[in-house]
Amino acid sequence: MTETLLQIKDLYVEYETNKGFAEEKQVIHAVNGANLEIKKGEILALAGESGCGKSTLAKSIIRLEKAKSGEIDFYGKNVLKFGKKELKDYRKKAQMIFQNPYSSLNPKMKIIDILKEPLLINTNLSDIEMYEIIKEKIEKVGLTTDILNLYPHEFSGGQRQRIAIARALILNPEFILADEPVSALDVSIQAQIINLLRELRNDYNLTFILITHDMGVIKYLADRVAIMYLGEIVELGTTSQIFYNPKHPYTKALLSAIPQLNENEKQERIILSGDLPSPANLPQGCKFHTRCPNCMDICSKCSPKELEVSDGHKVKCFLYMKLNK
Repeated sequence: MTETLLQIKDLYVEYETNKGFAEEKQVIHAVNGANLEIKKGEILALAGESGCGKSTLAKSIIRLEKAKSGEIDFYGKNVLKFGKKELKDYRKKAQMIFQNPYSSLNPKMKIIDILKEPLLINTNLSDIEMYEIIKEKIEKVGLTTDILNLYPHEFSGGQRQRIAIARALILNPEFILADEPVSALDVSIQAQIINLLRELRNDYNLTFILITHDMGVIKYLADRVAIMYLGEIVELGTTSQIFYNPKHPYTKALLSAIPQLNENEKQERIILSGDLPSPANLPQGCKFHTRCPNCMDICSKCSPKELEVSDGHKVKCFLYMKLNK
């Protein structure tokens, strides 16, 4: 049985912001009772529309965002209760690849200094030892040591993302959060970076949490998929279960939006009514009911419980629960 690396239990993340010129306070409910288990060595994808809480959930896992309540257990220890020393040790094992390679690298630092910085902060290695690590990682992502004395602006977007990936690998982490790692890149470069992530998972026995709205990337790269809507996990399953036997109406709508080149594989596009509701004013009951084409009376009154419909395939939906009574 595969070991559990991370377990997220009933996690809530909220922000307080000013509303308009009157500076009235409003609460943004970014993550709402999320529950998720990440297995060691897997690639788990978090999917959903922009604004559904994917990035906030990811950042809260490495405590770049503060959680209001809940647990994030790393090998059974709650990350939210870590002190300064425990948190520093944890962040050696948990790294992040950010969406925009143009803003994630310090433009005033040479590449060698960008890659050396984590080693200077977290280790007592000699310059020679640090250089050997940097050389190994930069070559692993498909670049050469010739680039080490250059600055970030001298590279293309794909090269910058490779450098960002090398930086994430420097401390030999156990898992990496990849937040839309290819969305800012050209399509031809996206394929190269996706293949690189898969190779790194195999070579270093890494665990990846992949945040993306691109269902095509998920289908190719992920082992399991968690579908998020307004801060909740509404469906969870293997990639095969999600793509070939989706249960939640929101999942079906996301999948229907994938472009299909093969006429025989084309499916009817599901157009959702309205826009994603504001996380400052969440709907009552099932949060998806305001846009759901299968909405029933109970959906606006009660929140559905998570139901396991098959081995490891879970969904929150009254429609499926009703059909199976």
